[in-house]
Order: sequence, then structure tokens, then C-alpha cells
Amino acid sequence: MEIVRMPYSASAPQSPRPRPRPRWWTELTLLVLVYAAYSLGRLLARGDVSTAVGHGLAILRVEKALLLNAEHPLNRLLTSTPALGIPADFAYASLHYLVTPAVLVWLFRRRPARYRAARTWLMLSTVLGLAGFTLLPTCPPRLLAAGYGFVDTMAQYSSYGWWGDEASAPRGLGGMTNQYAAMPSLHVGWAVWCGVLLWRHARTPLVRWVGAGYPLLTTVVVMGTANHYFLDAVAGAAVMGLGALLTRPALRAAERIRIAARSRFGRSPMPAAVSPAASPVAPSAASSPRTSPRKGPIVSGGCETSAGERFPGQRTRTSTPGTTSADDTPATAR
Repeated sequence: MEIVRMPYSASAPQSPRPRPRPRWWTELTLLVLVYAAYSLGRLLARGDVSTAVGHGLAILRVEKALLLNAEHPLNRLLTSTPALGIPADFAYASLHYLVTPAVLVWLFRRRPARYRAARTWLMLSTVLGLAGFTLLPTCPPRLLAAGYGFVDTMAQYSSYGWWGDEASAPRGLGGMTNQYAAMPSLHVGWAVWCGVLLWRHARTPLVRWVGAGYPLLTTVVVMGTANHYFLDAVAGAAVMGLGALLTRPALRAAERIRIAARSRFGRSPMPAAVSPAASPVAPSAASSPRTSPRKGPIVSGGCETSAGERFPGQRTRTSTPGTTSADDTPATAR
């Protein structure tokens, strides 16, 4: 008879425990605090106006030298065609406040395993963008002198919306925004974030293609409304790429801090499992060596079943291989 050995689970190595689903109130509080800090930092990052104008003109010269100056034809199209210019202004003033939180909520509810990495990616990239506003204040095309050929479509069509002639801020609140925070374009950066996540994690082809087209639409809008240069849009996409590269190290550092904090207060936490979701752009498959269970004690208790027996009986096995002992005689023959 074949003797069955049961795995000894008590001595088996414990696998890391997966992180619990985030609590919505803690996530909401965190995001509100981060966005408030970002808005305050953006407001305080105002540089010298002449420096910002110089940076804007330098970008325009580079684009002309590289034949990348698409802002002028797009701006002329929107200013001469209200049927295009007005929707473009509404899109510039509202979509990044609507689509970005909607994608975050969708990930939280439908893709919770991907949420932490996506949220961390967004926050890191926003902080990087704030650093760009501080180090490189840039005058947007609409604030350049009229001789450079740009028209502020937000001011031209301000009677159709809630904004005034000072960026996309509501009327009377233009002084509470930094109009020289153009490099990089976080309108484009956040749109890239939304597009990548929708393309990777949406189930229907329609939603995936809408996600892919959203960054392209945003790029056209920010250039046509004369709020950004093309290189601002490129810098916005680059900031999101850098943020994606920093996401996995940031999550690991946060996990080490969490474990150290819990250990300091007398609790021995189980390390969280490292999942493929730690990378928001290219999650890698988890590759860990499989550990075979240790062989434990025999649990048959010396009971063996001979041919013809319905129930096992406890006996001492005295036979040698190739021979038959008296105890192995069928019960019907005894």
C-alpha cells in the first residue's frame, strides 16, 4: 500500500500578505491635500514676467527652427470658427477637472489592484510639473505681444463660459492662478495618464480608443487656444514618463516606511505582496521561485488495508519485499 504524506503547513514559509483595498475617505483626503498643496505651490511659483516672456519667445524660436510651429494655424482656425473655438475653450477649462478624477474613481472601484500605482504615478508627475513651473516660468502664447500673431480664445469667447479673460479661472478669480505656469503642460500630462490607463485596463474597444485619442485632442486644444506651445505638450508627456519610472521605487520606499512605523509601535507587520500593479505602464509578471512543501509526518497511524478489506486494520508489517505476510491475507480467507 502507498503511504500518504501530508504537507506540514506549520513549517511552510508564509507568503507576503496582499495589501487591503484602500479606504475611500483616506484616499479622498490624501488627494485633496496633495492638490491643495499643488495649487498653492503653483501660485507661489510665479517668476519674473520678463523672464517668463523670454522663455516663451525662446521656445517659439526653437519650434520655428524645427518646423514645429503648429500653434499659429490652429489658433487662427479656432478664432475664425466659433463652432470649433467655443467647444475647445470649454474642453480646456473643464475636461482635466472631470476626466482625471473620473478615471481615478473608476480605477478605485473596478481595478483596485491597479489603483495605488496609478495614484502614485499621478501624484509624482504632478510634483515634477510643479518643479518645472518653478524652475522655468514660461509665458503662454496668448500673453505674448499682439505682434506675434496669437489671439486669446478664452478672452474672445469668455461671454459663452464661466471664465474671464485671465486663463480658465472663473471670473474675478484670475488673480488666484499662475498664468505663467505653461512649461510643462499638465493638461497634456494628465490626459496622457488617463489615456494610458484606459488603453491598458478598459475592457471595451470603444473606451480604449477614446482613451488613446484623449491626449491627442487635448494637445490640439491647448495649442489652438494659445495656452501652450507644442514643446509644452512634449514636456508634459515627458514628465508623465519620468513619473511612471519613479512609481515602483516610490511604492517600495513607502512600504518600507510603513513596515518600520508599524514595527516601532510594537506591531510586527507582514510585508505586502509585490504585485505586477506596482508599475502603472508596463507591469511585469511576478517571478518568484516556487517552494515545494516540506514532507511532514505519516498520518496513517500504522493502519493498512489488505486486499478484500473494507476498513483498514492496525497491524505490524513483517514481510519483506516480494513476500506476503500472514497479516496481508484477505479477511475472507482467515
